[in-house]
Amino acid sequence: MDFMKLAKERFSVRKFTDQPVEQEKLDVILEAGRVAPTACNKQPQKVYVLRSEEALAKINSLCKCIFGAKTVLMITCDKNLEWQNPLEAGVCAGVQDISIAATHMMLAAWEQGIGSCWVNYFAPTEIAKAFNLPDNEQLVLLMPLGYAAEGVKPAPLHEASRDIKEMVTYL
Repeated sequence: MDFMKLAKERFSVRKFTDQPVEQEKLDVILEAGRVAPTACNKQPQKVYVLRSEEALAKINSLCKCIFGAKTVLMITCDKNLEWQNPLEAGVCAGVQDISIAATHMMLAAWEQGIGSCWVNYFAPTEIAKAFNLPDNEQLVLLMPLGYAAEGVKPAPLHEASRDIKEMVTYL
C-alpha cells in the first residue's frame, strides 16, 4: 500500500469484533515495532501481548478504553535502555522511541486489515502494579488490536487537520 494512503486512511478503531487476530498478522505487527528506529538504536521498547482471558479481564477492569479487543498490546519503556542526552541532564528519548515503535505497529496492523487505538487514558502505576511490571519499565500506552466491528467509522475529527502552514515554519 502507498504510505500516504495508509497514513491518511488509518483511524482509531473503538469497537472490535470477537474475531481473534491471527498469529501471523500479530507477528508482522510486532516485527514492525522491533525494527522501528530508536535513538542510538537503544531499543527500549518492551511489548506485553495480552490475549488470555485472565489478562484481558484484568486490563478491562483497569481501563475502560479496550473496546472489546481480544488482543491488547501493553507497551513499556525500559528506563535502563533509553538514550540519555549527555548535553542536558534528564532529557531522554524513551517515550519518543516507544511512540515511533507504536506508530509502526499501528500502521503495520492497518495494512493487514487490523484496527487499533492508541490509549493513554488509564492509571499507569495501577496497571504496572497489577501486571507486576519491573520498576525499570514505564508503561507508555495500551494498544487494543482487532477487526473493526461492522459500521465502525473514523471519529468526526479524524480528517480535521490543521493547515500545513500552521505547522511548518521555514527558517
